[in-house]
Amino acid sequence: MSPDERRAALVAALTEKGSLSPDWAPSVAAVPRHAFLPETIWADEGGGDAECTRSEEPERWLRLAYSDLPITTQWDDGADDGTRSTPTSSASMPTVVVEMLADLGAEPGHRVLEIGTGTGYNAALLSHRLGAEMVSTVEVDARVSARARTALRGAGYTPEVVCGDGSLGWGVRAPYDRIVSTVSVRHIPPAWLIQTRPGGVIVSPVSPLLGGGAVVRLRVDGEGTGSGRFTRSSAFMMLRQQRYEGAPVDDYLPGEWPGDSGRSWTELDPEAIGDDWLAQFACALALPDVYYRRNGFGEGWTWWLFDTAVTSWATVDSVPGQSWFEVRQSGPRRLWDEVEGAYRRWESAGRPGYERYGLTVTPAGQTAWLDEPGNLLK
Repeated sequence: MSPDERRAALVAALTEKGSLSPDWAPSVAAVPRHAFLPETIWADEGGGDAECTRSEEPERWLRLAYSDLPITTQWDDGADDGTRSTPTSSASMPTVVVEMLADLGAEPGHRVLEIGTGTGYNAALLSHRLGAEMVSTVEVDARVSARARTALRGAGYTPEVVCGDGSLGWGVRAPYDRIVSTVSVRHIPPAWLIQTRPGGVIVSPVSPLLGGGAVVRLRVDGEGTGSGRFTRSSAFMMLRQQRYEGAPVDDYLPGEWPGDSGRSWTELDPEAIGDDWLAQFACALALPDVYYRRNGFGEGWTWWLFDTAVTSWATVDSVPGQSWFEVRQSGPRRLWDEVEGAYRRWESAGRPGYERYGLTVTPAGQTAWLDEPGNLLK
């Protein structure tokens, strides 16, 4: 199949799936996704990320370019040491791309700022529909930015491409009617609120520390406050400025485990949370300053919970076949009790989905809520 035929097939598949709205279909039909991909890409077709080089496997490379799959285009911030551990740039899954564009609600005449240029494909879709003069896009990685600019020009699109810190937005062309982020954040940066016109919309993936992730759609009011609901689950790469590295375990636990911890038991297997993206997300929204690490032992797993203030820790041992699980907790907070409490409240509320949760964001911070802004999570 030719690129045009594959692009038409992708449009048909996304339309049949109900993801592609009629207003964005002409742009997806017109913009050549393959023109924004590098020579070597990686994609998971069911067996983990597998490398594909265009010159060696041209048919497979083109098929992947128009598959409804995320395509990794960079590892480890572009490190050239021959290893690959963490994907750090990609072409997002087309389903996610078009659904987020639908969330954005951008219309001709709107000025749009994109955070995370990546390959440039999303900026091209925006340029096709809105006009390139209405689109600015910011990318922190100089090589990724330069390649996207070249690809955009080669495809006939000339939005403003900026190499810079996306957490600062791009004040030069503010205010914007719409801001869309293609990287995930833990906290909506204040600059995005400030640079959004009253009545404007911010769409961004949010990934709390404890786990899970979802796309939020915020409407910004005349006071600089953004509020809105989550729309769908998401798993995006983190904005570099908001990556989190926890303190060493020794900062929490001087000496040997179990230290001065108290011992208790729980009926809740921590793997019940770890295996459920929505459950993780619900707990994480309620406990934004708690994170975990997970270590294998024998046939089971030990969950380590920590607070970002480095005051408290907990461990829970998940052992297959057991109905009770050992808990150790130390510090002024009982972190496992807090996590279990958040999980039980989620269960009691009927296991609400993403769309029942929301955020209210001001330049001073953000709060999460269930069903309505006054019903804060705690």
